[in-house]
Amino acid sequence: MAVALQVLSRLARAPLRRLLWGGPGARLASGMALAEQARKLFESTVGAVLPGPMMHRALSLDPGSGQLKVRDRSFQLRQNLYLVGFGKAVLGMAAAAEELLSQHLVQGVISVPKGIRAAVECSGKQEMLLKPHSRVQVFEGAEDNLPDRDALRAALAIRQLAEGLTADDLLLVLISGGGSALLPAPIPPVTLEEKQTLTKLLAARGATIQELNTIRKALSQLKGGGLAQAAYPAQVVSLILSDVVGDPVEVIASGPTVASVHNVQDCLQILNRYGLRAALPRSVKTVLARADSDPHGPHTCGHVLNVIIGSNALALAEARRQAEALGYRAVVLSAAMQGDVKSVAKFYGLLARVAGAHLIPFGTGTSAEDELHEQAAALQLPDLQLKEALEAVAGTKGPVCLLAGGEPTVQLQGSGKGGRNQELALRVGAELGQWPLGPIDVLFLSGGTDGKDGPTEAAGAWVTPELAKQATAEGLDVATFLAHNNSHTFFHRFQGGAHLLYTGLTGTNVMDVHFLFLQPR
Repeated sequence: MAVALQVLSRLARAPLRRLLWGGPGARLASGMALAEQARKLFESTVGAVLPGPMMHRALSLDPGSGQLKVRDRSFQLRQNLYLVGFGKAVLGMAAAAEELLSQHLVQGVISVPKGIRAAVECSGKQEMLLKPHSRVQVFEGAEDNLPDRDALRAALAIRQLAEGLTADDLLLVLISGGGSALLPAPIPPVTLEEKQTLTKLLAARGATIQELNTIRKALSQLKGGGLAQAAYPAQVVSLILSDVVGDPVEVIASGPTVASVHNVQDCLQILNRYGLRAALPRSVKTVLARADSDPHGPHTCGHVLNVIIGSNALALAEARRQAEALGYRAVVLSAAMQGDVKSVAKFYGLLARVAGAHLIPFGTGTSAEDELHEQAAALQLPDLQLKEALEAVAGTKGPVCLLAGGEPTVQLQGSGKGGRNQELALRVGAELGQWPLGPIDVLFLSGGTDGKDGPTEAAGAWVTPELAKQATAEGLDVATFLAHNNSHTFFHRFQGGAHLLYTGLTGTNVMDVHFLFLQPR
């Protein structure tokens, strides 16, 4: 049965398309009433970090004086505003920016994923499209999130715009996840193909994302503060939608408006570590040698204001408010949930057991509590509020909603179809079914805020402790599907697809959100 949700209109001028759970004819699963609340919560969470609401919260313009306020800073606008952007959510961000600031906007250039305008139009999200006579030029590229010639053309157009600015101008930079692939501009004589080959070799030999970013920045005209340097002496305001755990501005899109703290020696150490220094192309050696002898040294970004306008933490804060409005005692566990999906699933399974025991009348916890803390320590989450969450549960004795977000990883073992949210949900469902949880209704949901989980059309899925038993009754073996990373196929077949979450393109991305509901009967 298709289930539609009403949009919480206060969150956005033009809300998300109504969420569909399962296809036509899908049977209602047990816990569907609880699932209805989970759906509403997911929708309001995503609604809080849509481009329109985020931009309206970040920017305030006084039409009379032309004063633009961003956080605690003010900027004088007088037809001196320029705009550039790159990332998966930037089309909607640019549309909102032009709506707010069109009278002062002179010119703009944005680099967005190939096919996004057609996808946005098909999804009916007209508010995320630029107007027909927009002053913003749109380049589409980076198909499959890989830098390509189209993205290179966009990056060079962005650089050209930035280099033409004066001290009287203000450059508004819009950044979101996927921005790095959409802003490839290797320093000549390095070619795009040479830079890609080097980063692929490093990745294949086990280089970390931080090491890859260090090399990318050293070989880029625009990353590592290069865009900010190109725009100098203009003032620069960078509005950033974070898709990285911890929101490090120097990492998101490889920090084009953040001065790099690394030097050539750091690059050479990385290349030595992975045995690639001797095999470097002549062009790369030339660029590194040139940087090493630069008499000006590393540049700074004192003329830049970097602002995180949307993040997983902000989405979870909205989720907490909405959960409390639904009558739950809501606690945010972490906005930095990461690690192998198997370990994360085990953590949530143990958490449900321990928290559930506290909710039962006269319950005092279980022997699993020590194991839960050990599992939490193994995940090494810097912001985990586990103790506070368990204390809140123990003092409530009513319905509880535990919230978290981040980006777990999946180690691929099979050739099945799925995504990290569906795989996590399926693994949590298996964990929940291993132990009796007592007279408590439990539901776990994992969803990607961008609306697309892996190479599937689903955003995620939800499960209850009855999942494994009900699947067996339908002839579905959970372990077999997990062994082949085939979570989407499982959920598509299980109860007619009723446990899948379909949102369509959301136009935003602040990683994933996880909800664990516990409701005493």
